[in-house]
Amino acid sequence: MLLPLISIGTSLSSRSNRSRLSPLRQLVPFMRPYAGRLTVAAIVLLIAAATGLALPMLIGRIVDEGFVANNQSTANQYFFALLALSVMLGGFTAARYYLVSWVGERVVADLRSAVYARAISLDPSYFETIRSGETLSRLTTDTTLVQAIAGVNLSIVLRSAVTLVGGLALLIYTSPALTGMIVLLIPLVLVPLFVFGRRVRKLSRDTQDRVADTAGIAGETLNSLQVVQAFNLEQVQSARYDEAVEHSFAASVKRIQARSILTALAIIIIFAGIVVVLRVGAGAVFSGEMTAGQLSQFLLYAMIVAGSSASLSEMWGEVQRASGAIERLMSLLAEQPSIVAPLHPRTLPNTGSTRPGRIRFDQVTFQYSSRPDEYALQDFTLEVEPGETVALVGPSAAGKSTVMQLLLRFYDPTSGSVSIEGVDLRELAPSSVRDTIGIVPQETVVFAQSAADNIRYGRPGASDAQVIEAATAAGAHHFISELPQGYDTYLGERGTRLSGGQRQRIAIARAFLKQPSIMLLDEATSALDAQTERDVQIALDQLMRGRTTIVVAHRLATVQTADRIVVMDAGRIVASGTHETLSNAQGLYAQLSALQFRTDTAS
Repeated sequence: MLLPLISIGTSLSSRSNRSRLSPLRQLVPFMRPYAGRLTVAAIVLLIAAATGLALPMLIGRIVDEGFVANNQSTANQYFFALLALSVMLGGFTAARYYLVSWVGERVVADLRSAVYARAISLDPSYFETIRSGETLSRLTTDTTLVQAIAGVNLSIVLRSAVTLVGGLALLIYTSPALTGMIVLLIPLVLVPLFVFGRRVRKLSRDTQDRVADTAGIAGETLNSLQVVQAFNLEQVQSARYDEAVEHSFAASVKRIQARSILTALAIIIIFAGIVVVLRVGAGAVFSGEMTAGQLSQFLLYAMIVAGSSASLSEMWGEVQRASGAIERLMSLLAEQPSIVAPLHPRTLPNTGSTRPGRIRFDQVTFQYSSRPDEYALQDFTLEVEPGETVALVGPSAAGKSTVMQLLLRFYDPTSGSVSIEGVDLRELAPSSVRDTIGIVPQETVVFAQSAADNIRYGRPGASDAQVIEAATAAGAHHFISELPQGYDTYLGERGTRLSGGQRQRIAIARAFLKQPSIMLLDEATSALDAQTERDVQIALDQLMRGRTTIVVAHRLATVQTADRIVVMDAGRIVASGTHETLSNAQGLYAQLSALQFRTDTAS
């Protein structure tokens, strides 16, 4: 009679577990390196559980052989044994908690590192449609949920599961008849557990998605705080954030409601069943079928089983939450960068020069994945000789910055090829391509680190003397030396303690330290005042000397001395030549030149 009921509950459990716990199985590769410590934790767990389960048996002996038999000596012996077991239980429980929690923390730390490493390995096309706040939410909120289930909660789940199994076995040993009644309750507990567990898991993932929305909005506005304040958009953005928070709160309330119902049902059913069973047991004591000690023992084991069941039902909600978080983390880990190194990457040929830099774009056509109907470049062909400085000019959206994106191999062309020294970039490892190139962007990224650390991004591992030499060449040594702690001065998030010109000099110092063969200058001085631009340009001229350089500029005054000026429009080259020849021709460059220099003269 009991076996079919147990098998029904078991089959229901196994089918549901396969679908709901599959995300948890993806943590196994992260746990495998710590198999030894997990084995020790399992042994300690079994000893602690066995010790705890022995306590009710001793109490039953105290009742029957001590109290009922009126034998104080025997009772004292059992009390000493009870005290010894209590000490053992405390020690092994602490060891189990430490070992399991250590593994949980270690696994989550490894998982967090793996997710971060994957996120920064993805090419820019991934982030064209995914907000950085979404990724940050997975690194913070989602990993925190996994941390709970893989650490403290995992310890509770394992303890409760082992105690539940052991308690049921000892219940059968104490009274098979009463245990049979308890087993009948198992399906009543399992059915609501799995029905509501499925809903909790779905609602947990919805909650995490809504939290990610709030993180995305917060990151977006905080990174553009001055723009928000300049346009008096504080209330608008606050309302936008509040709306996202309310959606997150509503999703959380639905999840909490489902978990509350799940917990209430489990506790009510379990403890109501125990009351019924104990009433039957009391009748057995009165009729002489059981001793008072056996009933006491059964009662304690029933309480242990009930507590373990309630704990598992509570933890099941946490498991469902963690499963949703793991799904989101694993979906990010499953993302693969579209720009990867070939199986057998080539190396750049030795040209006999320390700075090879011949660049060729051969009939390149390119479309961004987020704008598949628009051509960023069309049949674009350009060759740059070693040591030559080529300026790319033209109106916005002409494709100038796309040239740099392709040269850095952030993207691969839709058709055609980009090569350095005759080697197609697709045949090279992206890291080797980028080792050859230095860049000074329009908006310099300054990290929340010291001045020396920021410059050292150009060559990690460079000595202090090399950092100072690069800063001196970039004209940055003077202002860095005047900072409160010199090169050890913390520059603030996004370099808030520096002016625009100082940030640009940090970027130039990085390039000097890197000593690349090819330099890319993307509107490097456009945001600077005239005096600062002149000073920075002097440093740039020194940096460009002897290197192949591509300059993107809207301000034509900054590229008049370029060896060649390439005029672009709508992703195509429409003209090429020196400043003089292009100014004298009737074309786009002449129009831009006349407009800009007339404006400069008027101002």
